[in-house]
Amino acid sequence: MMKNPLDFSGKVALVTGAAAGMGLATAQLFAEAGATVVLADFKEDAIKEVAEKLVAAGHKALAMRCDVSDDAQVAALVDRTVSEFGRVDAAFNNAGVMARIAPTAESTREEWERVIGINLRGVWSCMKHELRQMERQGSGAIVNNASVGALTGNPGIGSYIASKHGVIGLTRTAALEYAKKGIRVNAVNPGLIDTQIGHDVFKGDENVYAEAARSVPLGRAGRPEEIASVVLWLCSPGASYVIGHGLTVDDGMTVV
Repeated sequence: MMKNPLDFSGKVALVTGAAAGMGLATAQLFAEAGATVVLADFKEDAIKEVAEKLVAAGHKALAMRCDVSDDAQVAALVDRTVSEFGRVDAAFNNAGVMARIAPTAESTREEWERVIGINLRGVWSCMKHELRQMERQGSGAIVNNASVGALTGNPGIGSYIASKHGVIGLTRTAALEYAKKGIRVNAVNPGLIDTQIGHDVFKGDENVYAEAARSVPLGRAGRPEEIASVVLWLCSPGASYVIGHGLTVDDGMTVV
């Protein structure tokens, strides 16, 4: 009989974009499940504060500033994790940004580079260094944060949509490459979640955001914790036969 699959005692979990939203909720849930958690974000003060609270509550946590668009910083993040704790058992590659809204022909090269650099190249960089360590260990689980935007188009945010489609392609490819090495790679496709990026899609117009939230079957936006619980399951032995999958968690947004 399988023990509690959501018990991460003795495991080390790495979460990027951990200062707020889905990353923060996932880091907290990993800690509550017994994992040692490494929190990464470019907002250094914010993640240090979170890590301090987790440690004060009796958990093991380390905060480290990291801009995932910088491969050297990502390499240093994984190296520090391994030097401190010996391994990386689970990773949630969550760091991401929303595109500045503009039709494709009016978007800029600088904006494209910014969004792709964080959302897509950043995920690739994280995966590269995590996979190298997990291959040495012979085990591990990675979850990449994509989006329902990986499944559809959305006018005005072409670079964001392209980046998320790319994340799914990377996820599927790496999953096939590393499955026989004891490493599972999956993704999660959140729908409308109550995070800053979720609000940014609507240019900060809270009335439009509220209307969008009411339009989904449950009539509300998702909570970051509802994504965190899915990420933990995907990283757990309970999902041992789930490989290369983009699990959509969107309250049926893409069904209707």
